Amino acid sequence: MSISMIGIDHNMAPVDIRAKFAFTKKNAGEAMEKIKNQNGIYGCVILSTCNRLEVWASVDDEVDVCLYDCLCRIKGITEDSYRQYFVERKDQEAVEHLFYLTSGLKSQIIGEDQILTQVKDALNLARENFAADGVLEVLFRMAATAGKRIKTEVPFSHGNPSVIHQAIGFLAEKGYSLRDKTCMVIGNGEMGKVAAQALQEAGADVTVTIRQYRSGVVNIPLGCKRINYGDRMEYMPQCDLVVSATASPNFTLKEELFQGIRTKDDLILIDLAVPRDIEPSVGKIQGVTLYDMDSFRIEEVPAELQENLEAAGAIVREQMDEFFQWLDGRDLIPRIQDIKDEAVNDLNLRIAKILKKTPMEEDDRQNLVHAVDTAAGKVVNKLIFGLRDSLNQEIFLECVAGLEKIYEE
Repeated sequence: MSISMIGIDHNMAPVDIRAKFAFTKKNAGEAMEKIKNQNGIYGCVILSTCNRLEVWASVDDEVDVCLYDCLCRIKGITEDSYRQYFVERKDQEAVEHLFYLTSGLKSQIIGEDQILTQVKDALNLARENFAADGVLEVLFRMAATAGKRIKTEVPFSHGNPSVIHQAIGFLAEKGYSLRDKTCMVIGNGEMGKVAAQALQEAGADVTVTIRQYRSGVVNIPLGCKRINYGDRMEYMPQCDLVVSATASPNFTLKEELFQGIRTKDDLILIDLAVPRDIEPSVGKIQGVTLYDMDSFRIEEVPAELQENLEAAGAIVREQMDEFFQWLDGRDLIPRIQDIKDEAVNDLNLRIAKILKKTPMEEDDRQNLVHAVDTAAGKVVNKLIFGLRDSLNQEIFLECVAGLEKIYEE
């Protein structure tokens, strides 16, 4: 069995290419079920965010499995030209990627912790759809553990590193202050709430759009106002800045919607959605500046982050080692169990005559045999797993093979 993944992200493809392979929560669940049902695939997890799409699978080494082809069939994509945007990773490389990713060390914004929640949500969705097998379950759980440790033990010094905070910093570097600005956030999902909170903390007057059918059951950040989604264009002329962050497959802001509307001369639009929320041609309207997810990149890691990155890397490597110990031991456990059973049986044969001649009640004799069996099994386990912890993997496997030969018939 192998661990395999394919992925496309902000480093390899622009937002419009990534959008072709993005999944909603519902579609991701259905896709995982379909992929798991493919011959040679034991388990599947799909991670779909604004910045990346990754398909993970535990696969049979004897079966030729192409995750890219599986993905394209589900998406109805027949062109092979998109293959160039994907990277494929297996086993050690795949595991290392997931651990570093979950820890926020591969994100568009270094150290951001939203990816930790997204990885955990991806695993939960796979569970709900009965798509995750034991190996992927443990892999994703241990990667999340590394991310949690880094979040608590290695506080990154540059504040809350979400995309909207990076956007706010980007604008600040250009001399744009949000204080007393009128802002609208379209979308009240997780990213929309984070955006509204961040804009408000920066001093803006923030209004959040709510779908009318959900208006009575949706919470918005304290201090923000709300309007119906259908009233967004009526409110647009008052806005200095608008953020759109929905999970809609359709545009929330189209060029045609701006016809006949007088907006402010320096309106800023920020599209934080994949697929896009804002039609690109909107950015050509006079007085409108449009930014998307790819507008806020960190080209190099600030020097002050280097020490924290090294500490985070040490945690990642420690947790990875623990996972590989579990993975290696997983296949060995049945072999070790057989060795333990043979050793206990060997001991019983050697002491059987002594026990028979020992004067005691039969019940006491049986209890003693059971106690000896239990103690012997614990001793054998301690010896074998002690060897595992003190020897390198190759030598340990040779030891296990040698122990197996002792009891070969």
